[in-house]
Amino acid sequence: MTRSINQKSQLDKEAWQLLDNSIIYYQGKPVGTVAAHDPDSDALNYDQCFLRDFVPSALVFLMSGKTEIVRNFLVETLRLQSHEKQMDCFRPGSGLMPASFKVELFGSEELLVADFGEQAIARVPPVDSCLWWILLLRAYEKATGDLELARQPNFQAGIKLILDLCLAHRFAMYPTMLVPDGAFMIDRRMGVYEHPLEIQVLLYAALRAAGELLLPDGDGDRYLHNLTGRLGALKYHIRNYYWLDLKRLGEIYRYKGDEFGKEIANKFNIQSQSIPGWLAEWLPETGGYLAGNLGPGRMDFRFFALGNLMAVLASLSSELESQRIINLFAKRWEDLIGYMPVKICFPALQGLEWQIVTGCDPKNIPWSYHNGGNWPVLLWIFTAAALKTGRVELAQEAIAVAESRLHHDRFPEYYDGNNGRLIGKEARVYQTWTIAGLIAAKELLANPDYLNLITFAESFEDMQCIL
Repeated sequence: MTRSINQKSQLDKEAWQLLDNSIIYYQGKPVGTVAAHDPDSDALNYDQCFLRDFVPSALVFLMSGKTEIVRNFLVETLRLQSHEKQMDCFRPGSGLMPASFKVELFGSEELLVADFGEQAIARVPPVDSCLWWILLLRAYEKATGDLELARQPNFQAGIKLILDLCLAHRFAMYPTMLVPDGAFMIDRRMGVYEHPLEIQVLLYAALRAAGELLLPDGDGDRYLHNLTGRLGALKYHIRNYYWLDLKRLGEIYRYKGDEFGKEIANKFNIQSQSIPGWLAEWLPETGGYLAGNLGPGRMDFRFFALGNLMAVLASLSSELESQRIINLFAKRWEDLIGYMPVKICFPALQGLEWQIVTGCDPKNIPWSYHNGGNWPVLLWIFTAAALKTGRVELAQEAIAVAESRLHHDRFPEYYDGNNGRLIGKEARVYQTWTIAGLIAAKELLANPDYLNLITFAESFEDMQCIL
């Protein structure tokens, strides 16, 4: 037994050391972590700090009292926030946060250089960066008790710029946010354009966080009023129209098409023939989940892990729905957890559908990368959701599965195959968010009070449904 404990301790030390080695310094201060330290591959952009990638690292640093790096990250990325107001289609819009940044030397001077998607696959800007930034600012405040940072005028202005971007008047009748394909963690063409669940959940959580961080003085009241109204409408919309269980599936199956008027059941004109054949057998009696996307004549019935798990943490899903989401993982463990937590989406696109939807993307072949691959970074958010719903045993089991392989496999970016048995075909090793995801999951399990950094209560003061 002693030997086993010592071995475990050594493995933990290795993970912490790898995380420390990934830290980026700017003018002598820690400001972020590189995406990966793969000794066998070219750096490409993996030597940069991606805002979404830094989230699990930031949470680990906050849990361990290393708060300086998170504060520096928040300060420096705020300076990088776009303030462009001219109508230039080739520049990032005002309020946008970069996808990533890196430190470059110009002579003897160090500068932070940001990428807003100009160099990304298909040149898509990151919609999720600004939403994660607000969530990290809230987590920093909760971990440190430092109430002054977010109340500084530049931080208040930065939050408002993000809200201007997210709450802008648009050509839409729904409270959800319209985004292009590839604008978040799934950053390649995967048919996730329009109103993908992940962005709607992150938007909801970021609005909740902004409601806690914004001061009511000046025009703050107006922003608080606007975001509260949007929160109520968004919550109503997601719970009523995105939710799928066997009862709801039965209703969709019997929908009539081309209904007109206010009092109709099939508001989005979903055709029952669009229900995939696998779904009725796959959904367990006690399980359910939020659909991947919803729009005119379209419901994406695929299961997307990050959006559903984040809905549990943000209390966007009801308590009963949250239990059913976690039940789905328990009942379909082999599909969604398998040999490495957690499958990013299920099922994979295959055949002609894969060709049409992904554009024959060779990286997103069936059961690989974003198309049904298993991503160990999602372990931390699965652990948090399991703990929030009182399913500690599921968190323990998932962590044990991950620990049995990650150290030996050198912390890969992702895994391939129906059950995640293979190290990803093009996966980088020593991927920082994989390392941080494992550490964060273990820290959450050891001290569930850390859930307060990233979770929200069910109730929200003054929330009104405007529908």
